[in-house]
Amino acid sequence: MASTPPTASAAPAVKRDRTHYLYIAVIVAVIAGIAVGLIAPDVAVQLKPLGTGFVNLIKMMISPIIFCTIVLGIGSVRKAAKVGAVGGIALGYFLAMSLVALAIGLVVGNILHPGEGLHLTNAIKHAGHAQVSSDALPPVEFVLSIIPTTFVSAFTGGQVLQTLLIALLAGFALQSMGSVGAPVLRGVEHVQRLVFRILSMVMWAAPIGAFGAIAALTGSAGLDALKSLAVLMLGFYITCVLFVFVVLGAMLRVVAGLNIFTLVKYLGREFLLILSTSSSESALPRLIAKMEHLGVSKPVVGITVPTGYSFNLDGTMIYMTMASLYIADALGTPMSVGEQIPLLLFLLVASKGAAGVSGAGLATLAGGLQSHKPALVDGIGLVVGIDRFMSEARALTNFAGNAVATVLVGTWTKEIDKERVRQVLAGQLPFDEETLLDEDGSAARAEAEVPGPGEGEKQLAKA
Repeated sequence: MASTPPTASAAPAVKRDRTHYLYIAVIVAVIAGIAVGLIAPDVAVQLKPLGTGFVNLIKMMISPIIFCTIVLGIGSVRKAAKVGAVGGIALGYFLAMSLVALAIGLVVGNILHPGEGLHLTNAIKHAGHAQVSSDALPPVEFVLSIIPTTFVSAFTGGQVLQTLLIALLAGFALQSMGSVGAPVLRGVEHVQRLVFRILSMVMWAAPIGAFGAIAALTGSAGLDALKSLAVLMLGFYITCVLFVFVVLGAMLRVVAGLNIFTLVKYLGREFLLILSTSSSESALPRLIAKMEHLGVSKPVVGITVPTGYSFNLDGTMIYMTMASLYIADALGTPMSVGEQIPLLLFLLVASKGAAGVSGAGLATLAGGLQSHKPALVDGIGLVVGIDRFMSEARALTNFAGNAVATVLVGTWTKEIDKERVRQVLAGQLPFDEETLLDEDGSAARAEAEVPGPGEGEKQLAKA
């Protein structure tokens, strides 16, 4: 008599991943949004609040996620020197890569000269000056603005750097408290689980947000704006692609021994989300969760990712370089290399703190030019029409840069489980897309001292 193999009844039930339907819906929504934008542009422009609302829902979650991630990352490390080492290496790398991105944009911009032959009208001048934010702060006031008015206002003001400061202080305080702070750390971990669960619910609105954002973008820009600035757009896109797959890819291969295409595939859903919203912030929580799942320790992820969103803006660096040269050529006042370098170094400093929010790159460029070379502000209006299209490439490049930076810093500090990285990228340890959490229910498995499974709970028990 035939018998059923014993493994058939003993096999555990596999939880079905339904989130692939969500991202199929996002792709369909993007295509539909483009169609509506081309067929009925006036109607499409009215759909912009759908995209804005979705991005605002994501931004609502950014402060609590950054706070929980950094507090758990720092609080679980016994030696403050280790946190300092991670932060120092990360900031050094961010500065180096920003300079590389500026140099690449400088070379490409001087080769293409895309702004030659354009004519500036009074309407374009007014559009350019309108982009200069009245909130732009000089360096000293910018530093002081990082300090929140109250402890709670850091979470309500929407400023990432203020949340970062409070989280660092709380993390170091809990670290110095030792065993007394262990219950607080466990409480923060529960809050993080709650926040990620809320985020997983919000993500189901992504198709609606993508449809509204893409429809409004296509309807407002139209084909004429794209044709007139096609050279700049194409040059910028190609430069970003080369930077990600050649420069970052080489760094990832040499330092960590990983293939950039494999990492990009692992983060494919995040890239799709950014493409549909033009904001790298929309994927910040998912990047934190996925990097921890990948095998990078919690302190490295907790410090590198949030800091990178303010200080590691490779795509923004390339954009500001090429846009500055484009505007100078269009105004008939091309800059010499001696003029270009000081301006770009100034923009390098001015860009810090401009997290990956849609439109932040244009506002930063306008504010930087107003402070350093006011004559070029007239030409900002030339790039307003296509800035949203440029914003997508900026956000994708910034995101890729921060993902690679997290792996590199983890490798340099020996806070990465290489065997787990291999298994995750090979698809043997799938990420739980349903809840943004690992299978054991925690948002991150890796810890600073030993990256093995379950070590976070062991460290808290020992504390």
